[in-house]
Amino acid sequence: MDLQQYQSAKLVLLGDMGAGKSSLVLRYVKGTYFDDLAATVGAAFLTKVIHELGIKFEIWDTAGQERYHSLAPMYYRGAKAAIIVYDITSPESFARAKNWVRELQRQGNPDMIMALAGNKADLEEHRAVSPDEAQAYAAENGIYFVETSAKTAANVSELFMDLARKIPKVEATPKPPQAGIALDSQPAAAPRSSCCG
Repeated sequence: MDLQQYQSAKLVLLGDMGAGKSSLVLRYVKGTYFDDLAATVGAAFLTKVIHELGIKFEIWDTAGQERYHSLAPMYYRGAKAAIIVYDITSPESFARAKNWVRELQRQGNPDMIMALAGNKADLEEHRAVSPDEAQAYAAENGIYFVETSAKTAANVSELFMDLARKIPKVEATPKPPQAGIALDSQPAAAPRSSCCG
């Protein structure tokens, strides 16, 4: 399939600073993980082509700081999908993730596919948000839920792939014929000469 035929889908990541949004994106797009990843300022933009589904994700990783909250609509406007990320070791992070869900329900694209991702599942011994609580909240709001670990890569690809599968497919519209003169490929017959006697 030609890359121009792939369906572009804007995907935005929202959540607290330190919840691991950038780590999730880098693990998914580049297969890398850094313990000391610097905080995102504004928003970072990456792309990922999913050949088997014919989708090209345009991924916006937004900053988690409260001061960027007013800029958020600029990033999620027109998004087909959103991942709201929280840190399973932080109840405050989970509470703010709920605020993001409400924000998207109020102002986001009504057809947006949303996922709630409990990140840092590798820190089970420091867990402060139970999977049952998060699952119940996600079910109440009709959104997909999964726990992930950017560090170990647990459920990272699955999260993005499941979202990609849920995005409604857009039928390719046939290109209209180009205006112009149609040329006949058959050579014109030579005129017959008539002879007078």
